[in-house]
Amino acid sequence: MTASIFAMSLWFVAAAVLPGMTTEFALSAGQQAALSSGVQGGFVIGALFLAVTGLPDRLDPRVVFSVCAVLAGLANALLLVVPLDGATAVALRVATGALLAGVYPVGMKIAVGWGAKDRGLLVGLLVAAVAMGSASPHALALLGGADWRSTVMLASALSVAAGFLVFGARLGPHHARAARFNPRAIRTAWTNRGVRLAIIGYLGHMWELYAMWAWIAVIAAASFSAQMGAEAGARVATLTAFGVIALGSVVCIPTGWLADRVGKAQVAGGAMLISGAFALIAAVTFGGPLWVVIPVLLIWGASVIPDSPQLSALVADHAPADQAGSLLTLQTALGFGLTMITVQAAPLLTAQWGWPTVLVLMALGPVVGIAAMRALIRLPEKPAP
Repeated sequence: MTASIFAMSLWFVAAAVLPGMTTEFALSAGQQAALSSGVQGGFVIGALFLAVTGLPDRLDPRVVFSVCAVLAGLANALLLVVPLDGATAVALRVATGALLAGVYPVGMKIAVGWGAKDRGLLVGLLVAAVAMGSASPHALALLGGADWRSTVMLASALSVAAGFLVFGARLGPHHARAARFNPRAIRTAWTNRGVRLAIIGYLGHMWELYAMWAWIAVIAAASFSAQMGAEAGARVATLTAFGVIALGSVVCIPTGWLADRVGKAQVAGGAMLISGAFALIAAVTFGGPLWVVIPVLLIWGASVIPDSPQLSALVADHAPADQAGSLLTLQTALGFGLTMITVQAAPLLTAQWGWPTVLVLMALGPVVGIAAMRALIRLPEKPAP
């Protein structure tokens, strides 16, 4: 888990230090969005490449994790020597995302090798690590102060360290080869109702999650500036953003345990109900007193991620055994492909309509996801073949 936290600190490093970057470089709203959404695009490319080649199965997954974490750290460090307002910086973010595909899914493969009946908890633990890693750039930004380069270097160093730490993990008794991508899974994703509903729920979840995570510091800063100066508001927003994402990582663990006992779809649907409601409340309270806005954002952050591991586990539960790996890859690719649109669109729509309207649009994802989970609950956990 520690290795995953360290390596995933690269994901939102650009979003965490955007204020410092924009002070030095005249980045348009589109360029700012590209520095964040480029990671999602790269992740989709990397995940599909690893699935088709089967490298995590042909090699020790810890080796794949290690090489990808070290190279991702180096790619991120190159942001220090290229102009951020050019195509090279975006290309480096795409490369970082592609390499992180060798961290997140491969780390999940290592984690689930340690159990079979407690899949919800195991995946929850891994996603908790990913969420904490995603929150860490905001903490690093506080440590680095106004110098965005310090934050970029610290995140790169953590990722390189993760490449060595992963060898402290052993492969569990349930570690097994996962099938390479099977093109038939595309048809199964539509014809198998349980899989289809789980994927629809995942898309609703991803519609909200990464747009919120990528821009939460900017959202908070814009809201807080109505109550305090821009500089003070930005610093409080950075701390708030860390708390918002980190709190979600903590909640993933008990909800994973709960899902193994009361049902994955029930937990996922409940989480989306809360997160969608608080996205709307965040829109209504935007610009209000900090004692109101900060708790709203923290509760939103706590509820926006616990459904993720359960939605992945639901695909595995309902999938044919020989297509489970391919369907999980397809689910991930579709979800992160969608985030390329939502992360890129958020600041552009905000320029036209303002953040409160965009927060309302984010809540549409949970609405779709809740409907999918309600339908999924009526299906047996493991349909008969």
